[in-house]
Amino acid sequence: MPRDKKREIAEYIQIEGVDSEQVYSSIERPQDLSKGDYALPCFKFSKILRKSPIAIAEMLRDQILKKTDSFESVEAINGYLNFKFDKKKETLYLLKEIFEKGANYADSNEGAGKTVCIDYSSVNIAKPFHIGHLLTTAIGGALYRTYRKLGYNPVGINHLGDWGTQFGKLIVAFKKWGKEKDLLEKGVTYLTELYVKFHKEAESEPYLDDLAREYFKRIEDGDKESLDLFSLFKDITLREVSKVYARLNIVFDSYAGESFYNDKMAPILKEIEDKLLMQISDGAGIVDLSPYNMPPCLLVKADGATLYATRDIAAAFYRKKTYDFWKCLYIVAYQQNLHFKQFFKVIEMMGYDWAKDLIHVPFGMVSLESGSLSTRKGNVVLLNDVLNKATEKSLEIIQQKSPNLKDKELVAEKVGVGAVLFFGLSSGRIKDTVFCYDQVLNFDGETGPYVQYTNARCNSIIRKSEIPVTNLTPDFSSEELNSISDDSSFSLISLLSKFGEVLTDSLEKYEPSFITRYIVDVSQSFNKFYLENRIIDGATGTNKPRLALVYATRTVLTEGMRLLGIEAVEEM
Repeated sequence: MPRDKKREIAEYIQIEGVDSEQVYSSIERPQDLSKGDYALPCFKFSKILRKSPIAIAEMLRDQILKKTDSFESVEAINGYLNFKFDKKKETLYLLKEIFEKGANYADSNEGAGKTVCIDYSSVNIAKPFHIGHLLTTAIGGALYRTYRKLGYNPVGINHLGDWGTQFGKLIVAFKKWGKEKDLLEKGVTYLTELYVKFHKEAESEPYLDDLAREYFKRIEDGDKESLDLFSLFKDITLREVSKVYARLNIVFDSYAGESFYNDKMAPILKEIEDKLLMQISDGAGIVDLSPYNMPPCLLVKADGATLYATRDIAAAFYRKKTYDFWKCLYIVAYQQNLHFKQFFKVIEMMGYDWAKDLIHVPFGMVSLESGSLSTRKGNVVLLNDVLNKATEKSLEIIQQKSPNLKDKELVAEKVGVGAVLFFGLSSGRIKDTVFCYDQVLNFDGETGPYVQYTNARCNSIIRKSEIPVTNLTPDFSSEELNSISDDSSFSLISLLSKFGEVLTDSLEKYEPSFITRYIVDVSQSFNKFYLENRIIDGATGTNKPRLALVYATRTVLTEGMRLLGIEAVEEM
């Protein structure tokens, strides 16, 4: 387990009527680190103790100073209790931990025995994998890797959109206008063209919609020709999206989509009926949610067809039975807020307390500067095309900045793809964002390329040094540690020690943007340290400690990027 300094502080604080967990959760990092490494605001304890925050902070300071001399200082200032740890002890502890653990630094077993199902990406079969899928895919992948790092057992689920009348539409379109040769050559792009053509023709020929419903019914009934075409569309889609997933470093443990739950809905519907929750309204089966200020949850149409909610309820029961999850996350855009509230509430009304463990993780929409996306109108921008363009632009920049760089194409791929992923994860996930290549690929802004460049700078320093990393064992004397006790050095050290806390906070809020913000902060802090300190050719006794700090920075940046799905590059 990584060291928990907040826990160390909390153990020395006793407040009558307040449990230790409340104290622990109240401890925070000051914005201004000159005031302390950690602070306890005492305002919330005033009502309980009937004292002013200033008096409480002074009382707690006196208590702690009587118990221990573990801290460099404990100060009561304006209702805050500020703690400073001994700089040199903290520096040695941090460097030893990073050198000992390497990429495993900040790993923990806090999630031991806990399974977290993560439903993300969830592409639609026979539809393009466009930039609108970027956020769910990037957020889900980052949470998956972070959960694994902290000892949880994550289960990545790609809940494929592989059911519905759209497949009837595609079969009709393919039979009327399609050519198998073009389908095999152009793949999902061709299916999109057929889908757009169907909707255009159906405007003047409404019978096509009836025919589409008929063909979807044939799929449901097991008609061989219809099933063969449906399977062909599915295979082509998965072949294409798997290439994009490989570029984004995304993996899944399950591809069970909507069709997988067709034979699993009947028992659930019967249980809902048996528990007298089902009502009939205009021939349709619904669950009344008006007591909870929600519209009814529609489960069965008047014609007997099931809906998204029916399949999602069946999927939740299957996942609970199969994985016995601690939490089940759904990484889906905020437009679906009501849908998730409704079917979560139905499961709760059925009497299952694990309904509270179903969590919708909403996110905003991403669009290009040219506008929003629509598959029906053919206005889509393929994610693979975005990755290609980002890679091409990265190569142009690299050729200008580093014309002699080896393997420029490979570096450009990592920088371009990393830039797109970083963009998807850099804002609070609930914000709507507009994708702009120039901003995303800015080497000087708060971007993926900036972090990768900083990491490459660390590599360059280590390569140019005549001291091998194996000789940097951080067992430095007090005099040697003086070389990394200045403000810029210790600010960097303090940030590096925060990595584990950032990961925990990221999972608590389901916010990978905490990690992107953190590695930008580390990069900025490192570059300040780099400008203010001579590292390779410094005075005698300064090289090793400063090089050790460079190595520690590289370790954290590389691992932070990995959690986001971004590959570090050796040189840029």
